[in-house]
Amino acid sequence: MKLRRHGIAPRAGRNNARLALATDLPASVLADFTGTSISNATRWTGYVRRDWLDYIASRTQS
Repeated sequence: MKLRRHGIAPRAGRNNARLALATDLPASVLADFTGTSISNATRWTGYVRRDWLDYIASRTQS
């Protein structure tokens, strides 16, 4: 791969980006945004263990 020739590990970068998204998005949004399954997105959000009750409450008040 061209990225590897330049010392960039694409998988590590993709995983870091997905973890960053998982800290800010609920699993359903992450699955839709990344085009993955809900079970896969749930696993990624489980890695960062965030409580989404505040997010859901703020969305219903808007």
